[in-house]
Amino acid sequence: MGKIIAIANQKGGVGKTTTSVNLAASLGALEKKVLLIDADPQANASSGLGIDVDAVEIGSYQVLEHTALAKDAIVASNAPNVDILPAHIDLVAIEIELVDKEEREYMLKKAITDLKTEYDYILIDCAPSLGLLTLNALTAADSVIIPIQCEYFALEGLGKLLNTIKSVQKIHNEALDIEGLLLTMFDSRLRLSNQVVEEVQKHFSDMVFDTIIQRNVRLGEAPSYGESIINYDVSSKGAVNYLSLAKELIKKNEL
Repeated sequence: MGKIIAIANQKGGVGKTTTSVNLAASLGALEKKVLLIDADPQANASSGLGIDVDAVEIGSYQVLEHTALAKDAIVASNAPNVDILPAHIDLVAIEIELVDKEEREYMLKKAITDLKTEYDYILIDCAPSLGLLTLNALTAADSVIIPIQCEYFALEGLGKLLNTIKSVQKIHNEALDIEGLLLTMFDSRLRLSNQVVEEVQKHFSDMVFDTIIQRNVRLGEAPSYGESIINYDVSSKGAVNYLSLAKELIKKNEL
């Protein structure tokens, strides 16, 4: 039985999509069967794994609307062992369209529950907001990874996200767990980066992944080629970091 993990933070630019794409590719490289669900209208996770977003006819929009089955929307990515349920810009309309529907928070959960037996891990790349799309992802997920950038405003908004997770646990998904806080964009030369790491580790201790994702030029370049860092430059610092994260995640879940 697979595990569904949402990758969420309402702040933009913290490394959610970078983490979704490269963690999926790293788990695939470690011979786990992975499905990546793109639940962000920007569709960067889809294009980051070689999908032509403009050509997507069935994607997360149709699946959330329940006009198409999830299995019919899934396509193979260019990363070994990784399938993707892609997004298209039309997903931006889903918040308005779901607003009057009954059980609107459960649309994704109903659509993907049957897929758990087919994959070791199902990762959901969330939009940078706490709207209905993210709420659907948290309701469907077994756990959530929260990327936090090692910068000044890192902890701003984290309290709001943790409160949202608490209310999801209370109302929609009592089994939702926090898989871990992931420190991203770390630059060891900056005192501020080191201070943020110390702060987060001091306040959240066991909730923080041991792996820290370092700032890396190759990580930024890979999406423009429609490739994960594993395909683009497996010897880079970014690839080493994400493979380390994938191993840590597997070990944690096997325990």
